[in-house]
Amino acid sequence: MRALIATGTGRYADPWHPYTKTSPLIADVLREAGFDVEIDEDVDGAMTRLEGVDLLVVNAGDPWRSETTEPLPGASVDGLHAALERGIGVIAVHAALSSLRDYPDWPGAIGGMWVPGISWHPPLDRVRIAGDALPDGTRIDDFDVEDERYTRLQAFGERMVVARHETEGESQPTAWVRTHGASRVAVDALGHDERSWASDGHRALFAQLARWVTSRD
Repeated sequence: MRALIATGTGRYADPWHPYTKTSPLIADVLREAGFDVEIDEDVDGAMTRLEGVDLLVVNAGDPWRSETTEPLPGASVDGLHAALERGIGVIAVHAALSSLRDYPDWPGAIGGMWVPGISWHPPLDRVRIAGDALPDGTRIDDFDVEDERYTRLQAFGERMVVARHETEGESQPTAWVRTHGASRVAVDALGHDERSWASDGHRALFAQLARWVTSRD
C-alpha cells in the first residue's frame, strides 16, 4: 500500500506547527503498519501526483494565513477530485482541519473544519482520550497524550466519532471516520507536535485509522 504525506511548507506552513518534524514521525507509524511512504513538501503539487496512491495524509496548515497570493493550480483541484472519485483513503491530521481551503472538495470530504473565531483549544497539556470502535468493530483503546484539544469544530454531514476528549466538562470529538463517495476518510484532530507522536496510544489510533480508510472489506 502506498501512502503520501502532504506536509506543510510554503503557504501551508505556520509558526505553531513543526510539520517538517511531525511528518517523518507519521511516516514511521505508517511504515510500522506496512505502508510504503513518501513525504511531499509541495502540498498543491502532491494533489497532482495521487495516481496509484492508496492513502493521502494531509499534515499542513491554513493557506489563508500566508501572504502568498499565487492562484491555486487547476490541476491540483482536479487531482484531488479524481482521487476522491476513485476511492483513495484520506487522513486529515490536526491543523488540516483548517487547510486546503481553496479546494472545493476538502471540507465536505473530511466532514469538518476549524472556524476562526469560534473553534478554539486550551493550552497544550496531557489529555485523556476515550476510544470507541471503528465501523468494522475494531476497538480503539483509551490513552493519554500531550496535545491540544480542538473544540467547537464545525461538522459537515454524517460521521462516526471513534475517539473523544473533554474540554471544560464537555465531550468533544478527537477522531472520526466517514465515507465520501467511493473514498473512506478519517480525521485525527491530534498531532500538534512531536510530543503527540511519542504517545503509543496515539500511534496505535493513527495506524488503525490508516488501515480502515484503505480497507475495501
